[in-house]
Parts: sequence; C-alpha cells; structure tokens
Amino acid sequence: MRLIKLHFFEQVLWRGGADLVAGVDEAGRGPLAGPVVAAVVVLDQELLIPGLNDSKKVNPGKRDLLAQEIKMKAVDWAVGIVSPRDIEEFNIQEATYQAVRKALKQLSVVPDHLLVDGWAIPGLEVPQTPLVKGDCRSAAIAAASLLAKTTRDELMKFYARFYPEYGFEKHKGYPTKEHLKALQRHGPCPLHRRNFRGVLGSSGVER
Repeated sequence: MRLIKLHFFEQVLWRGGADLVAGVDEAGRGPLAGPVVAAVVVLDQELLIPGLNDSKKVNPGKRDLLAQEIKMKAVDWAVGIVSPRDIEEFNIQEATYQAVRKALKQLSVVPDHLLVDGWAIPGLEVPQTPLVKGDCRSAAIAAASLLAKTTRDELMKFYARFYPEYGFEKHKGYPTKEHLKALQRHGPCPLHRRNFRGVLGSSGVER
C-alpha cells in the first residue's frame, strides 16, 4: 500500500497521457566540500521496487542495492555533476539547476513530464510539477534521490583516498565536528567550497 501511494502522482500523469514521467532530485547542497549531484529517473509504469523510499530513510547498504535495481529496471536514468568551483562561481542554487540540466541532456529518452523535488527548474521545455518533500511523496523522485545520494557518496569515498586527513569517506563533506576540526587543522583542499560558511576563515594553507 505504501508503494502504491508513492506512485500517486505518477499514476495521475500516466492516465493523463504522459507516458514517460521522470523524477528529479539532488544531493550535496549542504556540504562544505565536493560536488552537487542531480539525478533523473524515468520509471516503468509496471515497475514496483520493494523498499523504494526517500534516500534519507534508507540505510546505506540498502541504498546501494536499491540504486543498482533502479539502474537495471528503470526506463532510463542519468546523473549530472557540478564541481565545487562552479558552485562557488554560480551559487549552490544555480549549480543545482545546472546539475539537473546536465542529467536531462544525458537521457536517451525525452520525458513527457518531470516530478521535481522542491522547486521548479527554470529554463526547461519539459512540463514539470514541483513537490515539496517530493522524495517522500513520489516514487520517481525517491528513485532519483537514491541515485543522486549513492553517486555522490561514492565520489566522496573516492576523493578521500587523495585527501585522507579530512575524513570525506565518513561525513561526505557535510559540516560535522570532525570535518570542521580537520578544516581548522589543515585548511581547505581543492574540494572545499571556499565561499561557504565553515570553510571561510579556516586556518592552514590550501592544498
């Protein structure tokens, strides 16, 4: 019943003739370091994925399994990644929009309608419906949240190999006490968003 309810908005659109409904979500707006990642997922109308939910409500091990299943069974999916330098240049809101646009360009199909977590994305020709807390209310957005989260987490684990002193594999760049202490001790590295509060004024020489 939870899964059926989670497909309510998709069902309304499918019945209205929008065959290809895509969910859009992002990960990485709040961290002090690393990219922002957006994902777009087009779900099959007959597909029900047990355990599908907002990525924040799924434990990390289950997230990875669900992400693999989504990639195998979705009609189409893609991710867009925007770097810390672009986040600094354009601000996090515009960088998030850019990440969504990048993801949409990589799809092999053109969605008939987008279900977007939060606010509408400006500059898109595809019709869209923004849903506040959409990752809890829409299956397609929940699927996108899982792909965005797992993609970004894997990137931060990879970066941790080059900057082990910051502990990116643990906090993924978010402003935890451990991360803030590392910033004070070592200063920012190239992955840090230098105009974010918490990075500004940190001691040390940038590496």
